[in-house]
Amino acid sequence: MSRTSGLAARILSPATAVLLFLQAAIVVTGGGVRLTGSGLGCPTWPECTPGSYVPVKGQAEGHLHSWIEFSNRLLTFVLVLAALVTLVAVFRARRADLRFLAAGQFLGIFGQGVLGGITVLTHLNPISVASHFLLSTILIAAAASLYSRRVKPARKKISPRTTDVFSRVHVLVSALVVILGTIVTGAGPHAGDINAPRLHIRIQSAALMHGVAVVVLLLLTVAFFVSKETSELTKKRLAIFALLSLSQGAIGLIQYIQGVPELLVATHLAGSTLVWISAWSIWLSVQRQEMEQER
Repeated sequence: MSRTSGLAARILSPATAVLLFLQAAIVVTGGGVRLTGSGLGCPTWPECTPGSYVPVKGQAEGHLHSWIEFSNRLLTFVLVLAALVTLVAVFRARRADLRFLAAGQFLGIFGQGVLGGITVLTHLNPISVASHFLLSTILIAAAASLYSRRVKPARKKISPRTTDVFSRVHVLVSALVVILGTIVTGAGPHAGDINAPRLHIRIQSAALMHGVAVVVLLLLTVAFFVSKETSELTKKRLAIFALLSLSQGAIGLIQYIQGVPELLVATHLAGSTLVWISAWSIWLSVQRQEMEQER
């Protein structure tokens, strides 16, 4: 290995860690934009206000809202830089196994920019907002895979059939819970702007569907954990997942009873990213021979 490729290989660990953190963080900051009613603080795209890429006082409703939305847009550039550093490190380290994932991060962020523009131009249509969030969950999963495989290529793992099926169903139900959560958000009061459209579904019905899916997921987690074929590594990750999910469920119930106050909603949103990363790590522990098991 040359000096250049060796340096690039060492950079991969911090680069992928920062990338994963930023992919999760931008979900939380995006939620902050919505919860502060700043979703249309920059009422146009790609400009912030007509004729200017930065907020101009008097050209948008609420100058503070403009800066909140603009700051979230700026964070995208930090994310682009992290993705670019990771992509260069992957190529310099001659990690052909990571090129697709690294390039996907870069292209996915570009796609997020386009979706963000559509979201603004459709005045925060809840379908656009949900699509924006769901693309983030895909990018978070891919960033988690990059981080997991940063040291050496991951091989396909031959797992017992029961464990293999459990892991696939578990991650699919986790994804369903996330999707149903976006429906609750689309029907709820925190639209990002007072005039933004809402989904035509009672929030009580949306919350009930989401809650039932969470219960099914927790029962599945218990069954997965007690299975005799489940490895110790996967059991550890399932225990972490269960703890995070129970915490999320408690926060979700409290926020519903309290009338979805902004702080609790923000906490629930941050928790959802942790739960999703945890669910994906469980899938990885079953489907891929990871470096923790090879040491």
